[in-house]
Amino acid sequence: MNALNQYVRNALQKCYSAQEAANLSRIICCEMLGQSTVDYYLGKDMILSPKEEKELESILSRLCNSEPIQYIQGTARFLGRTFRVSPGVLIPRPETEELVELMLKDVSPSSRILDIGTGSGCIAVTLSKELPEAQVTAWDISEEALAIARSNNELLQASVRFALCDILTYQPAPSDRFDVIVSNPPYVMEAEKQDMERNVLDWEPFLALFVPDSDPLRFYRRIGELGLKMLAAGGKLYFEINRAFGEATVAMLRAQGYADACIRKDISGNDRYVIAER
Repeated sequence: MNALNQYVRNALQKCYSAQEAANLSRIICCEMLGQSTVDYYLGKDMILSPKEEKELESILSRLCNSEPIQYIQGTARFLGRTFRVSPGVLIPRPETEELVELMLKDVSPSSRILDIGTGSGCIAVTLSKELPEAQVTAWDISEEALAIARSNNELLQASVRFALCDILTYQPAPSDRFDVIVSNPPYVMEAEKQDMERNVLDWEPFLALFVPDSDPLRFYRRIGELGLKMLAAGGKLYFEINRAFGEATVAMLRAQGYADACIRKDISGNDRYVIAER
C-alpha cells in the first residue's frame, strides 16, 4: 500500500469502517486525484502538488463531516451512466436502478411515460435513452431539482420534457395522457429519522425524503388519483415504496379501482415496488 493510500485510510478510519475507508480511498485516489487504477492496486505512490494536497484535505474534511462522496464529486452512477447530483436532489439508489430494470422488461418501447418527482432525472433520462421512441415527461416541485435534471438530460443527450408541478394541488388537463406513470416519491416517515445515517439525514433534501407519520401514503394516494384521470386504459403505475407499506399501498390502489396491483421485492428480499394497472 502506498503512502497516499495509507494516509487517506488512516484519516477516514476516524469516521468510517475500515472497509468504507478503503472504498473511499480508491475513489479519492483514482477518480478524484487522477491516479490510474493499475498504479493504485500495484501500490505505486503518487506525489501531489500543493493544490492537490489542499484539495485532498478539503475532501477528507467534508467526508468526516458526513457529506456523501457523490455530492463532493458532483456525480453519481445510475445503470452505467454518470449523472450530476448536488444536495438539491437525492443520490440515486441501487433499488431505483432495479425499478427501471423492471420497467424496461415490461414497458412498450413507444410508451408515453410520466416520471413524478424526478429529482436528478435518473429515471426519466434513463428511460428516454433506453426507449428512444418513448415520449418521456418528468415533473418535480423543486426548481433546483429540475435544473439538475435538465442538465443531465442535456449532458446525456436524452429527450425528456420537464415541468414544475405540485401534484398535491395539480388538476390534470385533457392533454395529460400517459401509458405509464412512475414515481419514487417521499416515503420515509419522520419517526424513522432516529435510525438514519448522518450522510443522509444531514445532507439529502428533506422534501424528497419524508412524509408525515400520520399519512405515509399521501403521495401514492394522490398519484393514484391522478392516474385514474391521466392513464390510458391498460396503463400502469410503477412505484418505489417504503418496505413497511407494501400491502397498504396495494390495498389502497385496489380500493381506487386499479387492477392487478402487486408487490415486487428488491434484490435484498424487501417489499420495494408496487405495480398496478388502470
